[in-house]
Formats: sequence, C-alpha cells, structure tokens
Amino acid sequence: MHKVIESSGIEKRFGSVQALSDINFDVNEGEIFGFIGPDGAGKTTLFRLITTLLVPDAGKMTVLGLDVVSGYKELRKKIGYMPGRFSLYEDLSVEENLNFYATVFGTTVKANYNLISDIYSHIEPFKRRLAGNLSGGMKQKLALSCALIHKPSLLVLDEPTTGVDAVSRAEFWEMLKNLRQHNITVIVSTPYMDEAMRCNRVALIQNGKIMLVDEPERVKDGFTKMLFSVKATEKYQLIKALRVFPGIDTAYPFGDSVHITFTDNIFDNSLPEYLKSCGIADATISETKAGIEDRFLELM
Repeated sequence: MHKVIESSGIEKRFGSVQALSDINFDVNEGEIFGFIGPDGAGKTTLFRLITTLLVPDAGKMTVLGLDVVSGYKELRKKIGYMPGRFSLYEDLSVEENLNFYATVFGTTVKANYNLISDIYSHIEPFKRRLAGNLSGGMKQKLALSCALIHKPSLLVLDEPTTGVDAVSRAEFWEMLKNLRQHNITVIVSTPYMDEAMRCNRVALIQNGKIMLVDEPERVKDGFTKMLFSVKATEKYQLIKALRVFPGIDTAYPFGDSVHITFTDNIFDNSLPEYLKSCGIADATISETKAGIEDRFLELM
C-alpha cells in the first residue's frame, strides 16, 4: 500500500518546551487518518511540520514521497491546509476568497468546481456576502472549499469542527468521506472522540508523544478493565464520593455519568450502600462498554 506520509523519530522543541518527541507513524493513500488528543498535545505543531511551515529538530518525514525540508516548494503545491483558526480574508466576499485561492495555485474555480460542488453549493447562494459575516458552519465550508480548489493530493485539517454546531459537524464529516472518490488523503485532528470513529485509523497523542495508532474499533477493544457507568442527580458530589472510595481505581466524568474502574477489576458490592451513606440516594450503576476516550485515559 502506498504511503502518503512516513515519519520516523521526529522531534521539535520551542526553547525549553519539548513539543514533539520521537514521533513515528505512517498514513496510507486514501485514508482519513485522525489525530486525537487534548489542547497542547502537539497536534498543531505536527501539522505545521507536515505542511512544511516548521522544520523538525531531529528525525525524518516524507510527504507524498518528498522530504518536508528539502522538498517544501513542491510539497506546498500538493497540500491543502485548513488551520484551526479561520484564516481567510474577512473583508472579501465568499466568491472573492475562492477566486483568490484558485489564482494563487494557478488554477480557476471552474476547472475544479466538480471537486468542491458538494461543499460549496451550501454557501454559493451567499457568494457575495463578506466572509467575516458568515456563520461558523458557513466559514468552515468556505475554508474547506479554498483548501481544495487546487485539487491537492493531501488535505490537512487542524480541528476543523471546533466551535461548530452538531448538524454542521455531521455534514462536514460526510463531505470528507465523499472526498475519497477523488483520491484525496485526509489527515484531521480533533478533540471530539465521537469524530474519531469516522476515521480509518487514529493516533492518540498526548504531551508530544504518540501513545497508540490503530483502527478506532481496535483502540476501544484494547481497554483492559471492566467499566461501569454511575449516574446521580448531584454529579459533583458523586464524583467526589467515588474518588475517595477505597476500591475504585479511576473515576472520570462522561456526559451525564461517571465512568469508574476498580483496582481489583471486580465490582465492589458495597458501593451502593457507601453512596447512600454519602447522601447520594438516587445513584444508578451499570456496566458499560469502553469508548476511545476511556482507552485514551487508561493509556495516560
């Protein structure tokens, strides 16, 4: 299988801060490859290395068969990059932004319209509106259209759905899936664990290190302990009580519940009575399946 990205021993420092340490991974042609991790994990720094905006301090990385240092001029013609922060010209209209980016890459909107039609059709009725006056979801679609207008071989998306409503997020991921028919490889970073399930493979990254690379389902299946979900009206009180219960190993909030594991990997039958003694009379406890976030926390 053809490798679009190959990274070996990549390191990057900013002064005394080790932003990336011994980064090793590869991305296959046609994949949607996700980097999953919290803010400050190193995702943006890594993406800037991939897009030749930064130079690694050590290690080697090739993208589309070219070295990211010596081949940067050629690479920039073949990569589409959508940074985390909206970076288009807010005082230009939708149409003007798109035409500008097409011109920069020596093409036209007409030449590659078929590539962006599914995305751009959502905002084309507002093509004369200034980009700064668009909603979050519409800005996202315009930025993606601009990143694709030169028909890149690799599309790099840094947290593209952060701060966007749930409907727009779902639409965005459907658009990414449809890009595979154009032989475009996608790498995307996200703090949302549910979006990880839409990727072909994911890398879990924390403190500048990759902890695991695998298919999303296999990541979940790697969780090693029995997992239980606990719910109660007073969630904050519930978390405090669970974290001091002697038999509990971990207790993390997940939505309206708290996920817990036990030190001996056996449910402690005294837990319900203990919670009642803490003034939590309405607690419900059930066994549950681990998600990617549970596995992420276990690896940490």
